[in-house]
Amino acid sequence: MKWLKRIALGLAGVLVLVVAAAVGFVAWHWAPDIPRAELEDRWAGPASRFLEIDGMEVHVRDEGPKDDAAPILLLHGTSDSLHAWDAWAEALVADGRRVIRYDLPGFGLTGPPPSGGLQAERYLRVHFGVMDALGVERAIMGGNSFGGRIAWTAALERPERAAGLILVAASGLPTEPTEVPPGFALAGLPGVKDALRNTLPRFLIRMSLESVYGDPSRVAEAEVDRFMAMTRRAGNRDVVLGRVEFGEFENLSHRLPEIAVPALVLWGGEDRLIPPAAAERFEAGLPDAEAVVIEGLGHVPHTEGPERTLEAVRAWLARADL
Repeated sequence: MKWLKRIALGLAGVLVLVVAAAVGFVAWHWAPDIPRAELEDRWAGPASRFLEIDGMEVHVRDEGPKDDAAPILLLHGTSDSLHAWDAWAEALVADGRRVIRYDLPGFGLTGPPPSGGLQAERYLRVHFGVMDALGVERAIMGGNSFGGRIAWTAALERPERAAGLILVAASGLPTEPTEVPPGFALAGLPGVKDALRNTLPRFLIRMSLESVYGDPSRVAEAEVDRFMAMTRRAGNRDVVLGRVEFGEFENLSHRLPEIAVPALVLWGGEDRLIPPAAAERFEAGLPDAEAVVIEGLGHVPHTEGPERTLEAVRAWLARADL
């Protein structure tokens, strides 16, 4: 029976090593939630405001001249924040444009609502609530990925509030990704989901960002820092990990022809999350749309290649007389 004893001792040793490795991993990557107030000095800034809308304090930036021209209202994607538009906002404000952006509920400094879920209706209430609070009747609504979905849905539901659309790799059409960010994939696994509640491996954030860039080498450490901070904003992980109900938008792609405003459909040629074939479908479905696909960029072309994407935006604004 000595061989059984040796096997038992061996298995016990392996178990000890596994437990030690797990404890070490958790200790090394320990990253509990951070209250919003502790993040404001670094991530809010002088241009930021917090507006009371639909039971939340929504983080908003409103920059540029407050004239009669329709402002450009920019919405970020899932797990992102308004900082994704920093380069665009700086350049467009320098051009004399008014640029408004805000952190969507569940993300950035806005965080999740104190009660209830994040259904499509809530996102639209907040969207129009921001416009109302800022006295904006009509805006050029722009958005990336999930933010683009909100933008074109808002233009569909309240056409009198939309002066134009800028859809940057927008979601909302049935598509199949060729690659999903690792963070999204792992967040759906029961055991990993529990571990991520108080841990946040930096390598996982970096890998997820690299998966949405056309050229992964362009991912800067400052970008990883931002995603680390915004993910740790108290309550945001509850959204990503499914503890806060995140309602799906209804498939309204058959109603695209109802959106009559000028639209720029801007895509990265290396987008693996929403492949660029979707740009052609948006262009075909929208009555007054122009699609521009920029080779070498991925799912967040406004962040990865702001100069190249801004060139397309400026040219379109001039042609559309907006």
